[in-house]
Amino acid sequence: MASSDKAPVACPASIGECKEPMGDPTKTTTAILEKGTTTMQSMKPIKQMSLHMCSFACYSHDPGRQIEVHIYDHRVNHDFLQCAVYDSRIEYIVSEKLFESLSPEEQKLWHSHDYKIQMALLVTPRIPELVAKPELKNLAKSNGKFWCTWQIDRGDRLPLGVPSLMVSPQDVNLGRIKPKLVKKRDEEHGISTESLKPSREGICGPGKKILVADYLRLMSLRQI
Repeated sequence: MASSDKAPVACPASIGECKEPMGDPTKTTTAILEKGTTTMQSMKPIKQMSLHMCSFACYSHDPGRQIEVHIYDHRVNHDFLQCAVYDSRIEYIVSEKLFESLSPEEQKLWHSHDYKIQMALLVTPRIPELVAKPELKNLAKSNGKFWCTWQIDRGDRLPLGVPSLMVSPQDVNLGRIKPKLVKKRDEEHGISTESLKPSREGICGPGKKILVADYLRLMSLRQI
């Protein structure tokens, strides 16, 4: 089930000033128990996450709604990454080779990453560009599949409704990220998107045809 052009019903608890998730504060006894379990459990899937990236995403059924996302990835192998995208989202990233092996219908659900890397919309906080560049070159040729289960940008205090398919920023009208979102991200992380752009020169993705296909997917996903 994919997202549609119908806006989901907003959570009644969203009304008002409170933006915190619904529920009672964590009890002291529960916090102590959870702290103790971290010394006894391996937490292997979490510890395998090796890279933090910050970028932006658009809702496929309403590209004008854009959010900042924080991506923590675990490389399963050279062609496949599994990522946690906080809050409450999951993205899968595949190489160009694996993407080309997918059916045309399946490809509609994936988005390319080259534009947001070339335009420094995807950054690696606290990691020098020189260190991050080899991985950025790999990611520029990759494609992602990304579902949002909690629409926090509209104030929901619980994950409501069906998951929404997300798409990556693109150099088309609906896909361009609002400057105020970029400014807010830059101020929070002490970076300059404009200053990073020259360092991304020479990084290229799978080609112009994929960018055009991304634009067409933004439109056609309304009908999936």
